Amino acid sequence: MSSVSPDKRRKMESALNQLKKHTVVVADTGDFNAIDEYKPQDATTNPSLILAASKMPAYQHLVDQAIKYGIAKGGTEEEQVTNTMDKLFVSFGLEILKKIPGRVSTEVDARLSFDADKMIARALRLIALYEEAGISKERVLIKLSSTWEGIQAGKVLEEKHGVHCNMTLLFSFAQAVACAEAKVTLISPFVGRILDWFKENTDRKSFEPHEDPGVLSVTKIYNYYKKFGYTTVVMGASFRNTGQVKALAGCDLLTISPALLGELSQDHSTNVSPKACDLEKIHLDEKAFRWQHNEDRMAVEKLSDGIRKFAADAIKLETMIKEKMLNVKNGQ
Repeated sequence: MSSVSPDKRRKMESALNQLKKHTVVVADTGDFNAIDEYKPQDATTNPSLILAASKMPAYQHLVDQAIKYGIAKGGTEEEQVTNTMDKLFVSFGLEILKKIPGRVSTEVDARLSFDADKMIARALRLIALYEEAGISKERVLIKLSSTWEGIQAGKVLEEKHGVHCNMTLLFSFAQAVACAEAKVTLISPFVGRILDWFKENTDRKSFEPHEDPGVLSVTKIYNYYKKFGYTTVVMGASFRNTGQVKALAGCDLLTISPALLGELSQDHSTNVSPKACDLEKIHLDEKAFRWQHNEDRMAVEKLSDGIRKFAADAIKLETMIKEKMLNVKNGQ
């Protein structure tokens, strides 16, 4: 009976299975079927993903249940819509948690990105909805925009309430340093959106994975955190191709779309890990944070653009909910 050599076995293995040996693979989707197929450890959602999933016939029952909940809670139309949105986000999270062993990330409304107190209140309401459904806060990550206010909200939620936070829309090294100093659980630097900016704003239109500006940004952050012993973990996000994903193999976590998970499952090449780099430790108070972040044109533009896009999708979702809510109230 012939045995398969380790090298040959490694080549037979998909890049996805190789990746899972070095990195926690997270599904970036609101589509439960994709989660079933690729069996990730964790899953992340955002307003854009929930909006897309809410339009699918398979998930209409979750939308209907959330609307009934919002109406039953009473209050003004605005309060009913807000309660419906919170319930819908948590309902998707609950369904996802049935299919994964780890944690789900649920996002606070991006329109609150510059109001720490309101972000904290909204986060605690989402956690309360999970707990009412029998889910411990240990299985939930609250996603907050990585503005100064968002980072401070994350600090309070972690320190005072034991709520784990996932800091999203992270593009600059200053944001990463501030998040580490705030001792949040996790950050999500956006690899693909950084690449998008460089392709749009420089003469370069293509980058190899080892020189990809998004990959280099996450590698720098990851190595800085490890060098100085920060407990905050790094979850690369927003990938545009499998080359970016494989270049970051060995990062703590990577959240990947179903389309790229599919490509990785069919890919039989090998992975590479982030390389060490020489960095000095820095401290950022609010003034220093705002200055250093402001010095990074790409990060300033992509953070504000990301907040606007998530807010726009939240408004679209609200509009859809209002229409359906009206139909329910009119007995249609």
